[in-house]
Amino acid sequence: MDLGLRGKRALVTGSTAGIGFAAARALAAEGAEVWINGRTDERVSAAARRIEDYVPGATVRGIAADLGTAQGAERVIQALPDVDVLVNNVGIFAPQAFEQISDADWMRFFETNVLSGVRLSRAYLPGMRARDWGRIVFVSSESAVQIPAEMIHYGMTKTAQVAVARGLAETTVGTGITVNTVLPGPTASEGVGTFVEQLAAERGIGFEQMEQEFFATARPSSLLRRFATPDEVAGMIAYVCSERASATNGAALRVDGGVVRSIL
Repeated sequence: MDLGLRGKRALVTGSTAGIGFAAARALAAEGAEVWINGRTDERVSAAARRIEDYVPGATVRGIAADLGTAQGAERVIQALPDVDVLVNNVGIFAPQAFEQISDADWMRFFETNVLSGVRLSRAYLPGMRARDWGRIVFVSSESAVQIPAEMIHYGMTKTAQVAVARGLAETTVGTGITVNTVLPGPTASEGVGTFVEQLAAERGIGFEQMEQEFFATARPSSLLRRFATPDEVAGMIAYVCSERASATNGAALRVDGGVVRSIL
C-alpha cells in the first residue's frame, strides 16, 4: 500500500532508538524526507546511517537538541522551519514512588513529554495550514488510560498528550490537517529493555522469565503477553501520518496489545 508520503518532510523527535527510530525508518521507506532527532550528534548521525543502510536512497538528515528545554525546541525550529509531518515521540520515564517525586521531577517530565510537542506543534501548524495538509502525531502510552502507580508523573504526561492532541484537532476543522495520538503498550524500546534486563539481573533470572513475570504481575490484562516490538508500533504511526488516514482526526489509537480492557 502506497501511503502517499513520497516527498513529504517529516520530523520524528527522540528518534535515535526504539519507537522513534522505527517510525523514522518506516517513513523513510515510504519515500518521506526524514529528520532524526536526539540529544547528541553521535547518536543522531549513527541513527541516520542505519536508516540509509536499511532504505537505499533515503533522504535522512538530523538535528541534535534536547527537546526538554525551550532552547532545544528553538534550535530544531531554526534548523528546520517547516515540516509536513511531525511525530512528537520524545519522552522520558522512570519508576518512582509518588512521595519521592519532587517538584523538579514533575516539571522535568511535563516539559520533556508534553511541552516539547506543544512547542513544535505551535511552530509547524501555521505552515500546515498554509498548505492545507499536515500530520501531527503524539506518541503517548496506554499509561494515559491506566495510570501506573509506580510512575504517576509519567502517566500524567501521557494523559496530557492525548488532551493536547484532541484540542489541536478541534482547530483543524475542514482542513487537510490531522492531529492524533498513538498509545503503545509495553514495548521493547531501548529504555524498557535496559530496565527489564536490570530487574532480571537483580532477580538472577533471564530476560524471558522476567518478561513473563512482568506480564503476569504488572500487566496481567495484556492479550499479547509479551513486549511489542518498536516496528509493530511504528506501523500504526506511519499509517496515521499518511494520506490514507485523512479521515482519522482527533483519535487516540491504541497499539497496546490489549492491555486496556475497554472497547472505546
